[in-house]
Amino acid sequence: MAALTLSKSALQDQRRKLASYRRFLPSLDMKRQQLAAERAKAVAELQEAETALAGFLSDIGERLPMLANREIDLGGLVELVSLEQDRQNVVGVWLPRLVSFEVKAKDYSWLGRPAWVDVAAARLRDCVELNLRVRFARRRVEILEKGLRQITQRVNLFDKILIPRTRKNIQLIQVYLGDAERTAVVRSKVAKRKRAAAA
Repeated sequence: MAALTLSKSALQDQRRKLASYRRFLPSLDMKRQQLAAERAKAVAELQEAETALAGFLSDIGERLPMLANREIDLGGLVELVSLEQDRQNVVGVWLPRLVSFEVKAKDYSWLGRPAWVDVAAARLRDCVELNLRVRFARRRVEILEKGLRQITQRVNLFDKILIPRTRKNIQLIQVYLGDAERTAVVRSKVAKRKRAAAA
């Protein structure tokens, strides 16, 4: 940090800085509040998606207990053919957004696998969809938490460091200038007395 100059121009400069810090702080704090609200909404969406996935997996376990049979290979039964995503600007933070996707069951021998594999393939497509939604929701929460952390650091920088330091600088310069002014007045009075005594 540069040494503080104790002058009237430095005082004006510090006052300008203080005014700009005070002007920016409310907008930063508003952004922080909006990001906190968005993060809370994203956390709720993530919990909803995770609950839906857990319920779905529990339901599959009850309806298709045959999935526990490891002898029947279900690997590669469905595949994610396409995934389209874009970005969404939420209060200055870019979040990934799932636009569309396509999940397709791979061709398999109907005679070589049990009949319930058709139902399992359809349910696996739904499971892939729920997994994608959970993954995107989790990523959105992570990005929002990072953005909230950064904006909170900025708010704290302005509120707890820059504004108090600038106020202290202003006070220091004012005290110095006041002392210098009093010293000048006292010197002029002493010089005036000496001139009067000499005359």
